[in-house]
Amino acid sequence: MKRRFLSYLLIALFSCCVWVGLPLMAQSQSPRVSYSASLNANEIVPSPVNTGASGEVGAVLIGDRLVVRGGFRNLSSQLRDYATDPLNPPNPNITSGIHLHRGAANENGPFQFALSVNLEPGLLSGSFKGETKLNQEQIQALTSGKMYVDLHTKANRAGELRGILKPV
Repeated sequence: MKRRFLSYLLIALFSCCVWVGLPLMAQSQSPRVSYSASLNANEIVPSPVNTGASGEVGAVLIGDRLVVRGGFRNLSSQLRDYATDPLNPPNPNITSGIHLHRGAANENGPFQFALSVNLEPGLLSGSFKGETKLNQEQIQALTSGKMYVDLHTKANRAGELRGILKPV
């Protein structure tokens, strides 16, 4: 299972670099910077949760465009559904249980953008992806280790997995 998951990560990183990066290289001389994170329960703030879940994420920043790909497995419950279990007050931009936040490792930071999710049968494992244009403040946060992926489930509404994006 771990070998298959590592394969997903390698495919995700490869597809970020090839699928997105190569076509853009012909159009732009923007530098490309790759980031990755291991998603785990020990990074949940304010305190870690008890779960057997894990995940990986890879990202590529090309100029101001961020492309994110990742996967997860063995969640304790299904992803949080913000349509039926919204924040108070609701945030219509949070459309999935996996999203990017701006903030340091020891703090909860503001939501930045939601990632699209593809669930495997059983609904406790799957992959996610997304891309967005970052502003200067977001780029600064990313390059200084203050951007993280957070995965929220029904059992762990505040977060089950989390990982700070770091340069590869």
